[in-house]
Amino acid sequence: MKEQMLMLEHLQAVEEKAGEILTDRQEIVALDKRRNDDRVGMRAIQKQTNKKCWLTLGPILIKMSAKDTEELLVQDQRECDIAINKLRSDLRVKVNELRDLERDPPVPGLMLKPMSHSEMSSINQLIGKSI
Repeated sequence: MKEQMLMLEHLQAVEEKAGEILTDRQEIVALDKRRNDDRVGMRAIQKQTNKKCWLTLGPILIKMSAKDTEELLVQDQRECDIAINKLRSDLRVKVNELRDLERDPPVPGLMLKPMSHSEMSSINQLIGKSI
């Protein structure tokens, strides 16, 4: 009986972690769509010649200056980028936690980070000298 309870708790933990991963992935997709909509809006504002434009904020329609609207869209795009990057880094940890629960080895290369600009320039200098 105790063994069955432990197995049930383990399966519940696996399902909860998998649900968190799926929820995070859906949120990343939604934020990416919002970021893309911001980009479309900024492009439309840049093409127009009017100094004022209409902006929808949920059910509200507001007339704002094009410059203020563009700044608002840029700020929203930055916030989306930050949220997406945070979700992606948290997602890596959650995937490894799930694999631990499933008793699978970690995904190789999942926790890799891109090289910094200074590291890349050092490598480029070394490659340039050897040629």
